[in-house]
Order: sequence, then structure tokens, then C-alpha cells
Amino acid sequence: MKPISVQLYSLREECEKDFIGTLEKTASLGFDGVEFAGYYGMEPADLRKELDRLNLRASGSHFPLKPLEENFEEYLEAQKVLGSRYLIVAYPLDRMDREEEYRELAAKLNKIGERCREEGITLCYHNHDFELQEFNHKTGFDILLEETEKENLAAEPDIYWMTYADKDPVSWIKTYKGRTPLVHLKDMTNDSERAFAPLGEGRINLKPVLALEEEAGVEWWIIEQDEAKEPPLECIKRSLQFLKQQAN
Repeated sequence: MKPISVQLYSLREECEKDFIGTLEKTASLGFDGVEFAGYYGMEPADLRKELDRLNLRASGSHFPLKPLEENFEEYLEAQKVLGSRYLIVAYPLDRMDREEEYRELAAKLNKIGERCREEGITLCYHNHDFELQEFNHKTGFDILLEETEKENLAAEPDIYWMTYADKDPVSWIKTYKGRTPLVHLKDMTNDSERAFAPLGEGRINLKPVLALEEEAGVEWWIIEQDEAKEPPLECIKRSLQFLKQQAN
């Protein structure tokens, strides 16, 4: 199985209290890497030393579009220091509900992605449910990918949000194979609440998704649980155990 990372947004409260301690706990669980959602005041060089000490790798860094644009060169340089190859748009400026908004964003991402590529970094876009609304039989997410050069923008499909929007993650990943180096793995409760759940404890069949890793060119599987009714560290531990069982 490809290496497994955790999106640290899942552990945001723990990171705010003790960032290094949370990284240490993450490493002790057996994760290969972490996907950042902020650096909690640490300089990238100091953070890289901690990653090396803990034998963790940076699978990427998430930023909402506005701060990414405002601090672009700084964040781009940080990826090189951290050893990360992926800079990820975590959220656009706002929820988008018009086709033209996606076309305008695609043009913007194409330029940002071209600059990233010049520095050996790949720009990715992480989806939610609203990017999967359709405009003339194409989703907003499709427009972002179809109207950018494949070298300038990759996708980080989120399995939970695809399922929430009644889209088939397997079919979608196959359509864009080669452009999905990062995949967010999440599960959904079986009840009407459709809440986030540890992997293997909900309704989403992850096995067909995991089977695509070679065909689709997946480089990192990334566990994320946006909200948890139990201690988040316990939830991601169970998710990691589930994934490792699938590899046996």
C-alpha cells in the first residue's frame, strides 16, 4: 500500500494545545506522513527538523485560496523546506454556485499551478460537495480540471464529499487517473445524519477506491475526519488500523 498520511485539521484542537506533542503522537501511531493545515507559528526549517526526528514526511500543505494568494511565494518556498511536493487549495474564496465562477477560478489556478511547477511543486485542489454540482452535465470540479493544464493542476478527491454529493468516487478517479496523487479517505455514518466516521465503520466501501492506487497513480492516502464525537486521536488510530488491515 502507498504511504498513509493524516490531515492535521482532524487534530486541530490538539495541535493548538501542543503541536509538537501531537506530531509525536501521530508518529507513534505509525503514520508515514502528515498533511499540514497551518504551521502553528513554527518556521518551516524548524518544523522540518521535527519531521526528520520523528521519521515523518510532509505529504502536502492545505491553504484556503485567499491566504495562499496573499502569501504565495512564502508558502511555495515552505514546501521545498518541508520536503513536500504538494501545495493544496483547501477552499476557494467562497462556495461557488455559478459555472462562470469555476471558469474564472480555473484560469487563476492554471497560473498559480504553472508557477508551482517551475519550482518542482504540484498544485492540487481539494473538493467539497458544492464543487460537485452540475452545469450542463459537468461538475464544477470537472471544469476546474478540464480548463487547466494537467501539469498545472492535480486533484485531491475527497471520498466523503463525493459520496455525500451522490457521485461515484471510483468512476471519478478513473476518469482523472494520473491527476489524483493525493486522495482523502473518510467514512460516513450509516444513519440519516451522514456524519464523519472512522474508516471501515460507516457506509462507504473503500476497497474499490484503494484498489485503484496503481492505475490512478495515487502517491498518498490521507486520512481525515473533520468532526469526531470521540477523541480525534482515537478515531484516526482506528482509521489507520483499518487501512493497514486492507493491505494484508
